[in-house]
Amino acid sequence: MPTRKPSIAEQGWQLFDRIVERASVAGHTSPWTADEGEVAYRPDFETLRLLLGVPLHLNANSQSGVPALALDVWIAYELRRAGFDPDAVWPRESDPRIMPAALGALLEATPVRGGERALLEERIRISGSKSGLVGGKAKILGKNYQKQVDVVLSDWRTGPEMLISTKRMDSSFGKNAANRVEESYGDAKNLRLRHPLASLGFVFGLRTTIYEKEAAKAAWLIDLLGKLGQEDDAYHAVALVLMEYAQDPPADGDDVNEPETGPEVGSEAALEAGDDPDQLFALDDPGEADAVRAELDAAIAALPPVSIVLDDRVPDELHPARFLRAMVERTLAITPVDHHAEARVRRDTALRAARATAR
Repeated sequence: MPTRKPSIAEQGWQLFDRIVERASVAGHTSPWTADEGEVAYRPDFETLRLLLGVPLHLNANSQSGVPALALDVWIAYELRRAGFDPDAVWPRESDPRIMPAALGALLEATPVRGGERALLEERIRISGSKSGLVGGKAKILGKNYQKQVDVVLSDWRTGPEMLISTKRMDSSFGKNAANRVEESYGDAKNLRLRHPLASLGFVFGLRTTIYEKEAAKAAWLIDLLGKLGQEDDAYHAVALVLMEYAQDPPADGDDVNEPETGPEVGSEAALEAGDDPDQLFALDDPGEADAVRAELDAAIAALPPVSIVLDDRVPDELHPARFLRAMVERTLAITPVDHHAEARVRRDTALRAARATAR
């Protein structure tokens, strides 16, 4: 039987995973630094630059989901750098992308010897996606309707603690800009009314060509994003990721996400194209895995260049570093000190270093 060619989404996940794997080969670096007596959050923009190059390399249109996933993967990666439980941050770093942290801990604690872990993995592979226990999308019930949320920090003991939605626009600025932001405002109110303690965030990816094609629309859109983060009943923080690249994206242009509301339409609807239930927990032959990694590394080396613009076109209140710091610090502030221990250690280490240098 001929080997099935991976879908665009599957190829995208392979590249995303390899980029993140290389960035965290020695463990996740801490984003916190102490400079001249001040604590700062330093995002890993180099990893973001590589992730944003993946959809261009694959010529992936918005319907594939890959362009939007680049932002989701980076934000989830940053939350792990901040010290949050890797399994409590969705999408996870491996299949299945959505899986309760408690189940991940159970798997980790299950002995490998005797085949116990393999049996448990097989049970999850067969029945997990059908039962909704694992999947490819995080769907959170708001006050009135269910909403797909792109990046989530959650645990069964606490419920959702961080809910971050992402959108991006690479073209068709005049046609869809208002819709992208207006629908996000309604989504924020829907989620916040049911989860008032959760930290809500919104990240908007925008290509710099908007300044050439729709300068007035750019000013209006960025002003609206700023206001979106100031409303008492909307988002706690909003970020603008301004992208610059030369290669034209596929013709469909802006990010059009799959339907995000309404009831579940069946067990398989919970799986993304990259979450084939037959591939969950699959183990590759070591030699084959090395060859795959070498192929992925070659593709990463040839990714189209993407720049992250951080000049005065990005207002301070929309800077990605400010956004990430605000989301992390708010989440830590509203939880007991025995929660998120590693995240507190990473931040407090930088705080102590800043105080020491300020003396």
